[in-house]
Amino acid sequence: MELRALRYFVEVVRQQSFTLAAETLSVTQPTISKMVKSLEEEIGTPLLLREGRQLVLTDAGRIVAQRGQDVLAAHAQLRAELNDLESLGRGELRIGIPPMGGTLFTPAIAAFRQRYPKIELKLFEHGSRAIEAALLEGDLELGAVLLPVDEAVFGLLPVSHHRLWLVAPANSRWRGAQSVPLGKLADESFVFYGESLALNDIVMRACRDAGFTPSIVGRSGHWDFITALVGAGVGIALLPEPYCRPLDPERYTLVPVVDPVIAWDMAIAWRKDGYLSHAARAWLDVARSLPRDDSAGGASADLWLGGARAGTARKA
Repeated sequence: MELRALRYFVEVVRQQSFTLAAETLSVTQPTISKMVKSLEEEIGTPLLLREGRQLVLTDAGRIVAQRGQDVLAAHAQLRAELNDLESLGRGELRIGIPPMGGTLFTPAIAAFRQRYPKIELKLFEHGSRAIEAALLEGDLELGAVLLPVDEAVFGLLPVSHHRLWLVAPANSRWRGAQSVPLGKLADESFVFYGESLALNDIVMRACRDAGFTPSIVGRSGHWDFITALVGAGVGIALLPEPYCRPLDPERYTLVPVVDPVIAWDMAIAWRKDGYLSHAARAWLDVARSLPRDDSAGGASADLWLGGARAGTARKA
């Protein structure tokens, strides 16, 4: 059984979509379909059935999906352990970094690079949910995730604790307000996040709890493009506080959102039952050693809490 076919099948099951699986794995949809079909032919029975727009696992499909994850994780751990025979003088370390929040990890990446210049950092740039999946499969040793995640499965090193702010054009009716209740934004047009990002689900759920479904006029996974669209009058946005503070107050209205306060908490995660290489453990040590950075303004603007909260993180 080819590992690649198994990996493609597991991703289709996770995403419940051939299209999304192809995007996550950076291959074409026909390639995914062909590999899944070859897996079914090898096993001798269908693994997936279509019921309307849903993909349903057959009995054989459930077994292959469950055991396939175990096989992929074991293969990744085997590679990691063999690579770990090398010293820290060289090698590589794969880390998942989300497109929104990546700058939070610049200090740790720079410090690690300075201390271990011959270890290549390979950055996996996807949303938090894709990073969680890659950690479970063993494709990544470390990854930045948006909390909450299952702490029975993942060890965590907290990185940031922020709330979301309203970003609106400068002439908006909230200019000068100390805060804005989320429900007051019900009639607005929103520039939202990519559907694959965990923040999309968190904010969508908060809006529904506040009594409305947001009207979405555009999506992006990049905060600078989102703010540019807001500045052009396309709509309003809700962004983490660190990305609001650098914005020009002459061009934007920037107000904390309340009722509810929407948390944006990031952490570095790893599989508790997985193998952490010397390089991964060294990266966590570097991250924990970094001083607290309050440069964005005030005690609430913790751009990096590795040093401040090392005592609360589980040891690798």
